[in-house]
Amino acid sequence: MSWIRLILVVALLAAAHGVVMLTSRTEDMPPVRSFNDFPDRIGPWQGKRGALDDEIFNVLGVEDYVLSDFTRPPDRFVNLYIGFYQSQRKGDLIHSPRNCMPGAGWNIVETGREILTDSETGQPYKVASLVLKRGDQYQMVLYWFHSRGRIIASEYMQKIWLVTDAIFRNRTDGSFVRLITPVKNSRQQAVLLLKEFAGQLKPLLDNYIPS
Repeated sequence: MSWIRLILVVALLAAAHGVVMLTSRTEDMPPVRSFNDFPDRIGPWQGKRGALDDEIFNVLGVEDYVLSDFTRPPDRFVNLYIGFYQSQRKGDLIHSPRNCMPGAGWNIVETGREILTDSETGQPYKVASLVLKRGDQYQMVLYWFHSRGRIIASEYMQKIWLVTDAIFRNRTDGSFVRLITPVKNSRQQAVLLLKEFAGQLKPLLDNYIPS
């Protein structure tokens, strides 16, 4: 039965991708505000902007993005990446870190889910988590797909909602949010640090990402 389920999932994803590619209605959904205006300070966190090199930028196919290293005393660090796609109809699809990180030399040693709480509404939401290892270094990653008013933790559900919204809402815009911090003492401490940062980040996102 597991093989049958796998075949059905692959077939569904292939069909979803085909429908999105074949749906020819035009769309134009820019970010609410340019990510050039994204703040360099979030609560006690001070950010330092970075930039994607041209090759990575072209591979990702994003229309807008922010890449920044945030720090706060005494020695806390979070790398933030948000990539915004105005349309995913022409092959520029959101990339999962499950595919990108191994290519950068980091091995995925653990995957999972974490529950975060929206600081404004009090509502819980799920995000995906990864533990990465390279040599004797470890990193904790939280990420989610922030697309068309939804927070989605699953790559599969992201594809399903993408094709559904392409058909019924004529929208394939979407964003990818990723947080990374090194694991210094324990994985749980790293998760709590990312949750703290995400709690201060989340209220800002609707100012940039269309709902």
